[in-house]
Amino acid sequence: MGHPAPAASGAEDSGKPGEHRPAIYGLALAALGVVYGDIGTSPLYTLQTVFDPGNGLPMNAQNIVGIVSLIFWSLTVVVSLKYVTLILRANNHGEGGIMALLALAASSVANRPRLRHTLLAVGVMGAALFYGDGVITPAISVLSAVEGLEVATPSLKPYVIPVTLAALIALFLAQRRGTGGIGAVFGPVMVLWFAILAAVGLVNVIQVPVILYALDPFKGLEFCLQHRWLAFVALGAVVLSLTGAEALYADMGHFGARPIRLTWFGLVFPALALNYLGQGALLLGDPGALQNPFYRLFPQWALFPMIVLSTVATVIASQAVISGTYSMTKQAMQLGFLPRMNVVYTSSREIGQIYVPGINWTLLIAVVAAVLGFGSSTALGSAYGIAVTGTMLITTLLTFFVIRYAWHYNWLLCVGATAFFFVIDATFFSANLLKISQGGWFPLVIGMLMFGIMTTWGRGWQMMADEARVRAGTTPLKPFLESLLSKSPVRVDGIAIFLTPDTSGVPHALLNNLMHNRVLHRRVVFLNVTTREVPWVSASERVAVKLLCEGCYQVTVVYGFKDEVNLPDALQHQTCKRAGLVFDLSETSYFLSRATVVPVGGKGMALWRERLFGVMLHNVGNVSAYFKLPTNRVIELGARVEI
Repeated sequence: MGHPAPAASGAEDSGKPGEHRPAIYGLALAALGVVYGDIGTSPLYTLQTVFDPGNGLPMNAQNIVGIVSLIFWSLTVVVSLKYVTLILRANNHGEGGIMALLALAASSVANRPRLRHTLLAVGVMGAALFYGDGVITPAISVLSAVEGLEVATPSLKPYVIPVTLAALIALFLAQRRGTGGIGAVFGPVMVLWFAILAAVGLVNVIQVPVILYALDPFKGLEFCLQHRWLAFVALGAVVLSLTGAEALYADMGHFGARPIRLTWFGLVFPALALNYLGQGALLLGDPGALQNPFYRLFPQWALFPMIVLSTVATVIASQAVISGTYSMTKQAMQLGFLPRMNVVYTSSREIGQIYVPGINWTLLIAVVAAVLGFGSSTALGSAYGIAVTGTMLITTLLTFFVIRYAWHYNWLLCVGATAFFFVIDATFFSANLLKISQGGWFPLVIGMLMFGIMTTWGRGWQMMADEARVRAGTTPLKPFLESLLSKSPVRVDGIAIFLTPDTSGVPHALLNNLMHNRVLHRRVVFLNVTTREVPWVSASERVAVKLLCEGCYQVTVVYGFKDEVNLPDALQHQTCKRAGLVFDLSETSYFLSRATVVPVGGKGMALWRERLFGVMLHNVGNVSAYFKLPTNRVIELGARVEI
């Protein structure tokens, strides 16, 4: 995974302590439109799913108060305390998210290879589960919003699925254009959304104030002790109120910790709490509202405007998850866990706005399949929780290694805090395991497929690098070049750049070029691209140049896992110019080795995994597009590699 990064500090605001209040408020408004879309639309389906007749929980006053109490205190402990207060401190040089946390945790135990390897496997599983979340969130969010049509007019029920699919397809088709234009209105729309959630919830609480008993944590505990098994089952639906909590952490690098905390405590948490209390109050007064308690909060005249607003809010929630999936995919590619796919930067000003076509169309197919296969938000609710709680559980585990081995906090404090949140996360996760047969298998299948792909690619790439090092041991690069130059080979004008994963070995492309063309360029560059376990690498550290022998150079380009990769741009670095390397596009040729993997088995992976790696290596991704190389200056030469 590259070179270990220094551990991040526990800085509160990622190095932004001096920001002025207007800037903080602007970031807070922007955060509303990106961070809180998912968790902010959870009231659309959470209570309806909890009291679904299939769960067997009778709906009476005591149970309603108990469930609302569990939801309120889950938001308080898991989101407010765990994520907003504590985990936002676990930043990797200002960046958050499961991949950033994985890189930080792995680097903190770099001197313990076995533990590091285990952490990598656990972290990759968390990232793989996030892909399941990336499929379920758009499906359940948009579908739950459009289901308001049948509440407004039952005769519109047949149009719910077609309208949902149309909205989702339009959303995915729009990805290639970027989110800059619509992103400007996300924040104000979500301000309106949360204001309405709070207002309509407050109205219903005033009408049935007895629901305020739910603020007593003992009401939730009493519910659990009384019902035990049914309460355990209900937790699998209660966790739906927490979906999107990971986004608080994942988007920290875009906004900083303070704006996220400001919006959570200042608007989002109060609005969600009031809305869940309002839905509970409504059910206490009108049990028939269970068909869709969220939309039943509103008068008949407000239903269609709310359906429109809800659909817009769920599209915003879906957009945040889709963008997060692109970002995590890019990080996984640069950390060596996924093949290098084409990444399109959709904004010339915002580096974080990217579009990954391969992931976009794969997500669209999976989301459409989820909508058609499950058919309702309630059914999708059964599939949702496993991916969310699995990622939460893994985040808790990885955070332990950060606070203990990177920050060196007291052992008992680390164990105690981790155990407290681990028990909560494990309880939610276990409750959702009961729903495997009801749809929970769906995100698990997606997660296991992605885990298999990511670990196979990571291991296969490592095996190829090991094979290159073995070859380098028999034919080191510098002695090979000195021997070659002593024979006075034919030199031709121009610069030849050979991309190589190992700087000490002789690239296949160089051997093939000498074999077939029998010439050597005046200047030869052996270019190695390295990714460190940090999000960003400073310009001063970007490029290193070493003279090997006459006209032959070794150039290393270093990126962080969130940096934009652009090799032609990096080669214009002052370090290259000081070494006498001035790259003229018309005189520069890039030589790539197109490896054909020959699986032989018995070398570290099962034969089927070696074959899978070979297929991915041959078919997935466009290396020249990933590195932003000019296509008319790229020459690919084949090579056979046994793994």
